[in-house]
Amino acid sequence: MSPGPHTVYRYVPHTIRQIPEAGVSYAAYCSAPGCTEESGPQGAQENAQDWALRHTGRTGHALFRRVVTDHARVTRAEGR
Repeated sequence: MSPGPHTVYRYVPHTIRQIPEAGVSYAAYCSAPGCTEESGPQGAQENAQDWALRHTGRTGHALFRRVVTDHARVTRAEGR
């Protein structure tokens, strides 16, 4: 549906910021062909890294994808 003849668009600036109190999670995923093992979400980076090291020791797989997830909030810029 296209805007009507009287539609007005207004730019309103917003910001996006991390919310530290919401926490951060860390995960490691094995990238070896055919392997689907993963650390699962961890509350500390060291836990995901330790899982990857143990997985390498058990399997010889040495390539991992690491994911860090945080939370952010979008708010309208002040004074608008």
